[in-house]
This record gives sequence, C-alpha cells and structure tokens, in this order.
Amino acid sequence: MPEIREYELFEVHEPVSQTIPFVYNSPHSGRIYPPEFIAQSRLEGIAIRRSEDHYVDELFGSAVALGAPLLAANFPRAYLDVNREPYELDPRMFDGLLPPYANVNSLRVAGGLGTIPRIVAENMEIYARRLPVQEGLDRVEAVYKPYHAALRRLIARTHVQFGFGVLIDCHSMPGNVRVAGSTARPDFIIGDRYGTSASAELSRAAIAILEEMGFAAIRNKPYAGGFITEHYGRPSRGLHALQIEVNRAIYVDEVTLEKREDFAAVADAVTDFMQQMAEYVEKFAGERALAAE
Repeated sequence: MPEIREYELFEVHEPVSQTIPFVYNSPHSGRIYPPEFIAQSRLEGIAIRRSEDHYVDELFGSAVALGAPLLAANFPRAYLDVNREPYELDPRMFDGLLPPYANVNSLRVAGGLGTIPRIVAENMEIYARRLPVQEGLDRVEAVYKPYHAALRRLIARTHVQFGFGVLIDCHSMPGNVRVAGSTARPDFIIGDRYGTSASAELSRAAIAILEEMGFAAIRNKPYAGGFITEHYGRPSRGLHALQIEVNRAIYVDEVTLEKREDFAAVADAVTDFMQQMAEYVEKFAGERALAAE
C-alpha cells in the first residue's frame, strides 16, 4: 500500500482562536479517490461516489468563522468508513483470515457497510475481487487511527478549555428518506442515540431551531447516530454528541451530483443553525444545564 501522509487524509480547519465549545466533524464528505482504489473497483465515475455525503464539509464550513474547529475527511467513505468500529470487517471480502478481534458479525458488516465497505449506498458491489487481509488492516492503521486521533484531540482540547463540549457529526441522507408510517420527507434528522449521546435539552433545542427556520426536522428516525456519536457522546461527563443529517435533495442534484442553485441559501441556513446552537449552549451552559447531567 503506498504511503499516505496525514495531511492528505483529512484537514483540520481551525479558527484563529476557539470561542465556542463545539467541534464539527464531516467524516463522509471526502472525494479524493486513491488511484489504487479505483483500480481495484468495478465501479467508476458517479457510481463510486454514491456513498459520499456530498459537499457536507462546505455546508458546515462556516463553523470555523463562528469559532469552532471542523475536521473533514479527504478520503472517501467507500474506501474506509471512520463512522464504524475500527475492525468491523467482512471476511467474505478478504483473502486470508481476519484477526480474532475483528467484529465480523455486526449488522453493518452484514449489510455490506463495515469499516471497509463492500457496497456503495445503492447496493452496488465495490470490488472486482477479494482484498488481501493485510491491506484491510493497513487501511485501519494508516487512515482510521490517525483520523480518530485527530478527532479525540479536538474534543479533549474543547473539554479542557470550556469544561464541556459538543460534537456535531455532519452527514447527508438520500432525498427519498421518509418518516416511518408517513409520506413526510424530513429536511434534517438530529440523532442522539435515543438520548444516550447528548442532553435531551440539546436535541430538542436543535429540532426547535430548525423548525423555527421552516424546515421539517425529526429526531433519531431513521438515523439515530453511528459509531462516532455513540463513542464520543458522554453527557454525564459534559461531552455531548449529536449527529445531523441533511436531506441532500435540497442542495444537490442526486443524479449529476452537481450543486443546486440554492446551495448557497442552504449553506446560509446551516450557518444560522450553528449560530443559534452556539447561542443556546452559551446561555444554558452558564446555568450548568449541559456541563454535567
């Protein structure tokens, strides 16, 4: 596997000084495809890009101007998914035996969406043939672990500086997502792992802000948050993690993957949302409503 340097893997966009207790993370918006990965894939062009959270790093890019760091992946989710356990690996994808600590039985592995995905979002197989086991393990070492080390540093620094912290894990969802038992299409979904990764007040505030802005917003269904939200959210320690899903149909053409004309307007709305969230947390953190529950 060719050497991969950290700065090629992801970028940490930093404000001159961090002024709000937020960390923004965009783990699935990477769109730099390693040539050796493309050579291994049976997919190309737009097909291989179907798992991207298209331009989410740009939608949330103004977090930096608001005083928060933004961590953004450059590598694509189809190559490696950091929103999984480090070793959720599918033995059917590899030549050779996986190590005994690999989680080969998770529902995400069964669905083809493990740490090294077998499929892109539309159930299309990525690889033309099996991968060597060592290549899979090398990706975890060279990509997954440095990414999470960077995210941990940002969260720990925020926690030390402010006494608590809020991680916002930023994603997009397909335009055809509907609420179960309804024809309603949500514009945003806020996930808090059913109340375990963040203060319920924080989740409700996020929903209320979005609704007041005129968006359809719901909580946890069908996306409650993945590994990142679950792993880093520790409300009892003053560490809150929310996942936010943006309906990509409102800002991107899902066929061509080109930005819609109203992309800038959606980005402005996301900026407004982030600003209001910061104001909410500043107001209530002073009363220690979020610092330790």
